[in-house]
Amino acid sequence: MPTRGTTAANRLRRADRWLTRSTLGQAALLSTPEPVVVDLGYGRIPVTTLELAARLRAVAAGVRVVGLEIDPDRVTQAQAEMSAPADGVEFRLGGFELAGLRPVLVRAFNVLRQYPEDAVADAWQTMQSRLAPAGLILDGTCDELGRLSCWVLLDSDGPVSLTLACDPRHIERPSDLAERLPKILIHHNVPGQPIHTLLAAADRSWAAAAGQSVFGPWARWRAMLAGLAESGAPVMKRRGSRRDAVLTVPWNAVAPAVR
Repeated sequence: MPTRGTTAANRLRRADRWLTRSTLGQAALLSTPEPVVVDLGYGRIPVTTLELAARLRAVAAGVRVVGLEIDPDRVTQAQAEMSAPADGVEFRLGGFELAGLRPVLVRAFNVLRQYPEDAVADAWQTMQSRLAPAGLILDGTCDELGRLSCWVLLDSDGPVSLTLACDPRHIERPSDLAERLPKILIHHNVPGQPIHTLLAAADRSWAAAAGQSVFGPWARWRAMLAGLAESGAPVMKRRGSRRDAVLTVPWNAVAPAVR
């Protein structure tokens, strides 16, 4: 079975910040007094699981975060490497069946990218069937340092949105994020497919916003978003930190077209 590789500290910060500031994410975390969250496939070391727990507590103080891995050695190592017991954090053996838990949130980063595309739907359905009411799934991919990150948000009915997030100091154009698209989309970034159309439009808007570079890369990203929305792209508004360059669109705007 595939297992995720090493885990750099803070690499999932953009997804975590987006989640804790999103209306759906907050609603899921506050849907029960003691929400359970699963970090699926946390990797060789559990640092991102501990970071997730700390960030979620700002929204739901009673959250319990369970890190799951399919490799027994990684579970044992995670339990042993914790310098001190972390309140509300534990590690178990488990995969897409979520170890019998009923979480309000599942974060699965750099997990499904290791599987064939035709395995994604079954993995999604398995996780969806085990969600608590109002539960959500983040299926995402990021680079080693978390500078480029993309994720699909799902609820129990299916995909809801796609988010592209980056440090704009480290891109030449928005389509640089294509290499980190989730497995369900990465092979569809070709002419005629919606995701390719979106990225091409973002690149055009980015080029048109070049004059904003004198105010910094984040100002240019915000101008790109405004231009993209004016061109007709269904850019979803977000609230939260201006330090993250984020583009979120409804799933139906990027879902692969049937050929």
